[in-house]
Amino acid sequence: MKRFLAALAGLILVQTVATADTGFFPAIDSYVATSLEQVDEIPADRKRQLKKIALYIQTRVKSDLPVNLTYICTHNSRRSHMSQLWAQTAAEYYGVPAVKTFSGGTEATAFNPRAVAALKRAGFQIEQGPEVSNPIYQVRSGQAKEPMTAFSKKYMHESNPQSDYCAVMTCSDADKNCPTVEGASFRVAIPYEDPKAFDGTEREAAAYDERCRQISREMLWLFSQVNV
Repeated sequence: MKRFLAALAGLILVQTVATADTGFFPAIDSYVATSLEQVDEIPADRKRQLKKIALYIQTRVKSDLPVNLTYICTHNSRRSHMSQLWAQTAAEYYGVPAVKTFSGGTEATAFNPRAVAALKRAGFQIEQGPEVSNPIYQVRSGQAKEPMTAFSKKYMHESNPQSDYCAVMTCSDADKNCPTVEGASFRVAIPYEDPKAFDGTEREAAAYDERCRQISREMLWLFSQVNV
């Protein structure tokens, strides 16, 4: 019994240290912990799609090839940004190397302030650049973490990979209207419902928070499946 309790104490200590060493803001650590408790809520059909991305990542990493994931929706304003930022955070959480995430649309608009607000509520620290029609944001998941740049752009924008990347379609419209995604070597569709449907209603903030939470737990589950 004493040995068991000592081993259990050691395990708790290891888990505590691992959490403390993530380098994320405490709010992000807390958010991640809650999302991980909810992964059983992910439907089996979505897990099958997410597993395809995990296998793509795993194959690339084991072949010492770069892993570029471009999340695509129509306007690159909400779901694709949330997916890009949570995917990069999940990759870092699970220590999956060589992963770089991007986002883009079939057209450029702006990173929607409602989506920005939801990510802030999740714990990201976000700084907005000059007030223009399409602002550039710097997003941090931790004080010492490299900031992630976010702004609306077409998926083939010069800041995104031009070839040999995985195109992750995050909205059904973009998936339907882009039968061919230029430069992509792999493509997977994981469409999310658009929280835009609730803009201007009493459900607005809740809808954006729900989508942020769903995306976070799915990206975390995805990277938990990468065996490197």
